[in-house]
Amino acid sequence: QVRLQESGGGSVQIGGSLQLSCVASEYSESRKYICWFRQAPGQEREGVASISFKGDTTYFTDSAKARFSISQDNAKNTVYLGMNNLKPEDSAMYYCAAAPYLSRCRGYGGGPDYWGQGTQVTVSS
Repeated sequence: QVRLQESGGGSVQIGGSLQLSCVASEYSESRKYICWFRQAPGQEREGVASISFKGDTTYFTDSAKARFSISQDNAKNTVYLGMNNLKPEDSAMYYCAAAPYLSRCRGYGGGPDYWGQGTQVTVSS
């Protein structure tokens, strides 16, 4: 069982920045990759970014490439999602998830195995 806990969400003005954190339980084969997803009310959940445990593999969706970053601190079992130049359309509940393969972070094969509770991001003027 992999436990995940997100934090760092909040309300920010347009153009602002936030850093989300995802603390994961100890490393296991089930959490080789940590993925970030988001879901806005009335919309489908969409992937944002993913990173391998070693940090040597990252993946960003097109919507996140230009403004988001992902990194990890293995000593703290923590993955960070940096978000810059935030826009109202970035408002959503952000979830981190754990998967054994990158393809599962991208939504294939049933998606990730474990999910956190989410942290809310609200971007407004």
